[in-house]
Amino acid sequence: MNISSIEPSRELSDYCAIVGAGTSRLGKVPGVSSLDLLIEAIRNALGDAGLSASDVDGVIVRGPDESYSHHQMVAERLGINASFSTTLTNGGASQILSVALAIMAIRFGLAKTIVCGFGRDTWSRTHVNEAARVRNETRPASSRPREFGPEYGYFGATAAHALGATRHMHLYGTTRDDFAEIAVAFREHALRNPDAQMKKPLSREDYHAGRLIVSPFGMFDCSLRSDAAGAVIVTRTDRAKDLRQPPVLIKGFGTHNNTRGWFADDNMVNTAARQSGEAAYRMAGLGPRDVDTAQIYDCFTYMVLAQLEDYGFCKKGEGGAFVRSGALRLGGALPCNTSGGQLSESHAEGMLQIVEGVRQMRHTYPVERQVKDASIALISGHGGNQVCHSTLILGRA
Repeated sequence: MNISSIEPSRELSDYCAIVGAGTSRLGKVPGVSSLDLLIEAIRNALGDAGLSASDVDGVIVRGPDESYSHHQMVAERLGINASFSTTLTNGGASQILSVALAIMAIRFGLAKTIVCGFGRDTWSRTHVNEAARVRNETRPASSRPREFGPEYGYFGATAAHALGATRHMHLYGTTRDDFAEIAVAFREHALRNPDAQMKKPLSREDYHAGRLIVSPFGMFDCSLRSDAAGAVIVTRTDRAKDLRQPPVLIKGFGTHNNTRGWFADDNMVNTAARQSGEAAYRMAGLGPRDVDTAQIYDCFTYMVLAQLEDYGFCKKGEGGAFVRSGALRLGGALPCNTSGGQLSESHAEGMLQIVEGVRQMRHTYPVERQVKDASIALISGHGGNQVCHSTLILGRA
């Protein structure tokens, strides 16, 4: 059997909907664990939907790297026995994958109403003392490189993505001015979001004045350290019609993993967003031109640019020109990361991008935050040592 010939099932398009969405407090929330933040977000999502914890019979979450069977702790805090529950470990690709798995579980009768979510307390953990702030490690000590890593300047995701950005710059003439367009646009969006972590305007001059982290990345190319959580409630569309909020249709999803490695083939430049996006488009019966707003996984500015190309919003190598056109801004051709994203709202490994996509599809924002006439949103997830990718397409009911 040719695996590449497998087609996503169109019958799953619109089968389920997101009926509730919520976040925790965002940014700097000292003294509150990642689990507490996640429970806060779940309770807010349940309240948004007009549901109680007893209405939930499924839990799909991602936990901290050091957590074991995190879904059990979540369900215990909610006071429920779950028909279906699990914990995912695909990094920033996990959050969309949790929604996809929820749909499949509901479709095959394993659960009826599932909560998906993620929480982190990264700001608190990296600011517990001066030594932690200097190390700025988000992983537990047990999972850090043991040799041939930090002592040579190669530390974590920042250096790995910087190599990809350097390669893209070499091949296509991409510049730091292109990355600046992304950082400045997303900060502009965050300033319209009262819950965003970053409150200070960012100019192009400010961007270039930011201290270098790993060439070519400066301070404002890197996503935030945040205490943050988000959650959504997924159920069958026909069950959603009598709930508090208008349902947001889940029109398509896709996933693909370049598990040969970030440095294999040309994976640093042609990411798994291409295959993941193609699968989601096929399920939804849509294409790039149908998308009104995109909430892109912005761990680093470069990854936004690469994904815009891989999702077909512009050709490979033309991402710089696309972002320089003003396309990502509200009122542009493709308003992107309209809450500020992980670069300026808060970093919850893509969970907040799902929440933002839901809210944009409901049209509940004031005019200065709402994408006008938006009916289709694309959300991306990226992670798992840079190689895992997931895509979600939402639609207005």
